[in-house]
Parts: sequence; structure tokens; C-alpha cells
Amino acid sequence: MSPVYLTLTSTAPGATDLGFLLHKHPEKAQRFEVSAGVAHVFYPEATDERCTVALLLEVDPVSLVRGRRHGGDAFALGQYVNDRPYAATSMLAVALAKVFRTAMGGRCDARPELVDQPLPLDVRVPVVPTSGGPDLVRELFAPLGWTVTASPLPLDETIPTWGDSRYVDLRLTGTMRLADALTHLYVLLPVLDSAKHYWVSTDEVDKLVRAAGDWLPTHPARELITQRYLAHQRDLVTTAAARLSEVDEVPVEDAPEERPRPLVALRRQAVLDALRAAGAARVVDLGCGEGALLRELVAHPEFTEVLGVDVSARALEVAERRLGLDRMPDSQRARLRLLQSSLTYRDERLEGYDAVVLMEVVEHLDPERLPALESTVFMHARPRTVIVTTPNVEHNVRFEGLAAGAMRHRDHRFEWTRAEFAAWAGGVGERTGYTAAFLPVGEDDPEVGPPTQMAVFTRLEGATA
Repeated sequence: MSPVYLTLTSTAPGATDLGFLLHKHPEKAQRFEVSAGVAHVFYPEATDERCTVALLLEVDPVSLVRGRRHGGDAFALGQYVNDRPYAATSMLAVALAKVFRTAMGGRCDARPELVDQPLPLDVRVPVVPTSGGPDLVRELFAPLGWTVTASPLPLDETIPTWGDSRYVDLRLTGTMRLADALTHLYVLLPVLDSAKHYWVSTDEVDKLVRAAGDWLPTHPARELITQRYLAHQRDLVTTAAARLSEVDEVPVEDAPEERPRPLVALRRQAVLDALRAAGAARVVDLGCGEGALLRELVAHPEFTEVLGVDVSARALEVAERRLGLDRMPDSQRARLRLLQSSLTYRDERLEGYDAVVLMEVVEHLDPERLPALESTVFMHARPRTVIVTTPNVEHNVRFEGLAAGAMRHRDHRFEWTRAEFAAWAGGVGERTGYTAAFLPVGEDDPEVGPPTQMAVFTRLEGATA
């Protein structure tokens, strides 16, 4: 892999004017010390027709942790072996802000007339980690006027059957002010990864409002961006929402109703509501992935014990980092545990819980493995409540850009209609002594149903599998 790399190209007449805007001469290569390592700025091409500036960040993952105090598993190998030197995360955003600070602020003393001039721009970031895939990339950048190409990168080029990784090759094209383009990248690169490499404090609210105050108040994913940028810290998110509403002249209490919530947020909320309705206190998130639902569960004290389970050790490492276990308040940390285990093999450690959640999990299994999952969850773990969410394939026709007959994710082994899901759930209930209730997640389209379907299984009193 190459070091973290970003290029920005202008094809405007007199393209080398880009050098004036960036305060970086096209004929010079420059070097800057930044918190993550060393940033290099140079121009691979510079003609009147086309000018490209490159920002290369050399990250030293060892120096980032050496000599610093860390809580939790401070000396884990993960501190030294990770994707930091190769992937465009908050480290690149910080370097971008330091190296191009004046340009990002919309200042050009030598040629002030250039500042407000829209330029045809082409941005390329070859390796971008995403917690949400290509759809999230488009959801964040497209409303800002970019044409977005987010090509998933394979997990291993030599083993295609392993599918895609969580990284994409990102390309953005559009015509806009350079300052706007830089602020989009500065704010949204950390949002895509949903993680920052430094402690998030009240200063981050000022940074967010200063960088994105012109465009974030009207962005359809405003809530998601604010929450992820501020590491889901409730007090900071509330403060930022109030300040952004002032910028937009919209009362803060009215803002959420005017902007539809993303499906991923609706899905998590539906699961939380179902758990509360079932009176569950001890919950297993089976197939927890990178911990999105776990964060919601530990934030609510009525869930007294939360167990995150995944077959992937890598996913659990990412979950540990994103949840910030070493910084988590003791009251939350004591209620959360992570466990590596399979969904399709009996594990006595999963027994005795009030509820098991399988959120967007079953469709990633080969159909012939579903009976094994049924045995693991409904016959051996046998909680009082089981919650299963899965895509409704009938709703796929409502997604623009999704080819006819295509699934929503390349790793999906199948996607069920509502009738197919009901038939599977009914069969499981009959064989194992559960009854299933079905609930829509997202807008319940009168023709094709909701985008996500959810079944809440309740164990029948006295029933045996």
C-alpha cells in the first residue's frame, strides 16, 4: 500500500492559478511537520490546461503512541499494526487543515478575485475507510454538488471470494469554490470513518461550526454528520445543533422534523424500542460488527449488561477503538463486553440473556447455514426475546442507482420478500417454541413495503424446542 494520498485537480483556464489559491508554488515541493507525522505538498502536473496538487501524509503509527498515556489495552499490538499509514482518516483531515489553512479560510492576498471563482475540480483519495460503505459516501458528498464515484476495494485481490473491504477508492468531481471543496473534505473524511485519532473536546464544536457553518445547516444528513464528527458525545452534539440552527435561523427543536433520519438510525431506534417493549435488560448483539448498536445500548442504563459478539476479530478491534473503551465512563464500561464467537456454533457463553439481536445479519449467511443459526440462537441460547432485521427486497426498486435485480450489498447471500421472511420466521417459531410479530422500519410504502423488515420473536411460556 501507498502512504495516505490525496490529489486535487483544476481544469479551469489558467489552471496554475491553483497555486495562488493554495499559497503553494507549483514548482516547489514543500514539507510540513504535523501531529501525525510529515505532510508533503507537490504538483505532479502544472499546465495552463490542467493543474494537480498532491498531499502525501507519512504517518508514523509508533510515534503516535510512544510516550503517551493510554487507558485500557494501551500496549496491544493494534496500537502499532493498523491502517493509519495508508487510509485517509482524521489524520489526513488535520494535515489538510494545517497545510491549506489559508485557502480553506477563503483568503488569497495575491489574487483575491480568485477566491469566489467556482473551479472545475477533480478530487481523488485512493483509500478511504467507510463505516457505511459507498452509499454513505454518496449520502454525504452528493448533496454538496459533487458527482461521487466510490469504488469498493477488495479485502484481498488474490481471493475475490472474500468480497469487499470497508475501504473505497473515492473520486469527487464538481464545480465549486476551492475553499468549499477543502472544508467538505476536512469535515467529512472523519465522518466517513466515524472515528478520530485524538480526544474530542468542546473545541471540536467551534471547528465544526467554523468549517461547515455555510453548508451543514441545510445538509440532509446534518444530524449524522454532527454526531459522528463529535464522536457521539451528547452534550457536544446538542451544543453544535443549537449553534448550527442559529446559523440556519431554524429553531433547534424544529430541525429534526424537517430532515429525514437515515435508515441506519431508524433501524437502531426500532431495535431499541423493541428491546424496551420486551423489558430486556441483558442483551446480546450477535454479529455486532464495528459496534454501532453497542454504542446506543450502553448509552442507556436500563440495559444492564451488553454483550457484543462477532466472528471477526478485526471487526471487534475496530469496535473497541470506535467505542473508545479506554475512555468510556466506568458506569458504561462495566456493562459492556466483547466476545469473538460464531453465529452458527453453540456457545454456552450466549445463554441466559434476556434478548439476542440479529440486526442486518441473516442475509450475510449462505441459506444452508440458517438452520445452524436457528439452533445456536433459538434452541441453545434461547433468550426470552429475539429481534431480527433484514432488507425487504421488494423495496429495492425505490433505491435510485440500484440496478434491477441487484442486492444492496455485495456480501448479501440473499434478500427476502416480506412473504419469504414471514415464512422463515413462522417455521422457526413452530420448531423452537417462539411466536413472531412483524414491524416495518422506515417508510412503509403501500406498494412495496418498508426498506427494512423486523421480526420480534417471543418465547412461549413452557414451550420447548
